[in-house]
This record gives sequence, C-alpha cells and structure tokens, in this order.
Amino acid sequence: MRITELLPNLLLIEPKVFEDHRGHFFESYRQDALMDYGNPTFVQDNQSLSHAGILRGLHFQREPHAQGKFVRVITGAVLDVALDIRKSSPTYGQFVAEKLTAANKRMLYIPPGFAHGFLTLEDNTIFTYKCTDYYAPASEGGVLWNSPSLNIPWGVENPVLSAKDEILPDFSVFESPF
Repeated sequence: MRITELLPNLLLIEPKVFEDHRGHFFESYRQDALMDYGNPTFVQDNQSLSHAGILRGLHFQREPHAQGKFVRVITGAVLDVALDIRKSSPTYGQFVAEKLTAANKRMLYIPPGFAHGFLTLEDNTIFTYKCTDYYAPASEGGVLWNSPSLNIPWGVENPVLSAKDEILPDFSVFESPF
C-alpha cells in the first residue's frame, strides 16, 4: 500500500493491485499500515447505494462519539470531500476532494475532526466505510455542502440532498465542536 498524507492525519491509500486473466486482488485494509497514523480501531462498517447526482454530507460526529472513517468505493464512482474542522489545526477550513472509483481502487482515511461528504458520479454506486465509533444521532452535525466560503468544486449545482443536509449551517457561521 502507498499512503500519502494529504492534510494532517488525512490519508490517501492506494493499494497494490495484482491483476491477471482471472481478475484482480488487493488488500483493501491493513491495520499495521496505519500504525504511524494513530492506528485507528474500527467498530462499525457502513455501506450505501446511490444513483448519480446524490450528495451526502458534509457530516461529522462530535465527542464523545467522534468518528474516523476509512472509505472506499465498491462499484461506481464518487467525488469524496473531507473538510478539516479542527479549530487548532493549521489546516482548519481546508478541504481535500478526491475521486474514488471502483476502477482506481483509491481509499481515504478521514480522522475525527473532519466533516465528510461525497457526490456519486455514476448510477448504482456502492460506497463503504469503516468507522472508529458507533453512529450516535445525538452527536451528529454537519456543514452546508455548498458553503460559499469553502468553494468546494463539486461540479454540480443541484444535487439530490436529504432534507437534513439542505438545512446544515454555512461554514461562515459554523461553530466547530473540535
């Protein structure tokens, strides 16, 4: 695995893929590969299926249930966005946008203290993520996906959103709990 730190503790993971006439094989997760990055322990796996143009996020969970996420695409493609909301971080308010696809097999580790979201680029996209804490509705929060002060290049003007995501606060008035 090749690991690149995109922002402090935000990791792009590119697996070594072995291909032959039968198909391919790769390690999609190795705990020892993350030893130098806090060695997160995962307690819950989640999976979503979405059609093209669905935007989920930007979400996070605050303490005591803050989550790190190890994300990847099984089928299809997404534009995956991680926003640093750690007030003490030198990269507070900065984001990373990466295209994750079934074909490129790239993965991200998003540590606690980041808001996360993704836009599906293809129909029938299956997105999966491991979490370092359990889902806790009372701890959830978010940031408006199209906050003007962030200028995230989603490449879409009118994605399909949940009712909850439509009313998240703009980043300019967001009060980070981290």
